[in-house]
Amino acid sequence: MHIYDLIIIGAGPAGITASVYAARKQLDFLVISLDVGGQAAWSGDIENYTGYQFITGQELVQKFEEHMRGYGTMLKENEEVLELTKDVQVIRLKTNKADYQARSVIIASGKKSKELGVVGEREFKNRGLTYCAICDGPLFAGKDVAVIGGGNSALDAALQLIKIAKHIYMVNNALSLSGDVIMRRKVEETANVTILNNSSVSAVLGDKFVKGIKIKHGLQEKELAVQGVFVEIGLIPNSVFVRGVEKNQKNEIKINLRNETNLPGIFAAGDVTDVPEKQIIIAAGEGSKAVLSAAHYLLKNN
Repeated sequence: MHIYDLIIIGAGPAGITASVYAARKQLDFLVISLDVGGQAAWSGDIENYTGYQFITGQELVQKFEEHMRGYGTMLKENEEVLELTKDVQVIRLKTNKADYQARSVIIASGKKSKELGVVGEREFKNRGLTYCAICDGPLFAGKDVAVIGGGNSALDAALQLIKIAKHIYMVNNALSLSGDVIMRRKVEETANVTILNNSSVSAVLGDKFVKGIKIKHGLQEKELAVQGVFVEIGLIPNSVFVRGVEKNQKNEIKINLRNETNLPGIFAAGDVTDVPEKQIIIAAGEGSKAVLSAAHYLLKNN
């Protein structure tokens, strides 16, 4: 079996940037990912990525992908890593399609959406309940919808839906909205948004499709008639497949300043790690750092 210098797991901002640096280092490498863009592809309007005063998440991901493919990068798309283990000299990866070996690995697998864990959630998934406003928002034109959450992802979802939906209920279990101040202000000043703080969803209601949600608002319980539910309550790291690598209480992979994990030859970058701020530009920078560290490791262990 061929042994690569490096395998990069994930093709979000961290993984794509890592691939560009790996190509420029002329490493023998491979990228494995379920999709291209990761969470960045779900972002709406981006106004804080250096070099672009305004760009959408999908447009930025397109730029990333063009840059990556310009180097002729070998990308195994729609492929999920199920297991990663390390022998003395070789790191072994098992995916849903094949087995691979490498001398070093960068885990840039990002995060996935948290679920509500309430009655009706799984029953109505993709039948009115979704985890991506930018993907599915246009399907709810002129309808009443609920956005569950109060942080940046929920605010971004609400801003995506303001011009599409008839009315938006923001159901937030905290006492006030959190996240970016400018985004909060835009949402709070919009006429077709109702913010329900100190509230939580207890059930998703409907028959063939979503017809409403049951919420607890303070000490009261009531039903809201909505035709769409957008779950935006945070993310969990895609790190379950990694064995032997040290993680924190959130299951984020612990790294040092050089993006090294506790296992030599295994590096990590982006939202799957314990780096405190989860931003596109930070993930991209971490991806470049991880490759530089991997290149040093490969030179020392040739």
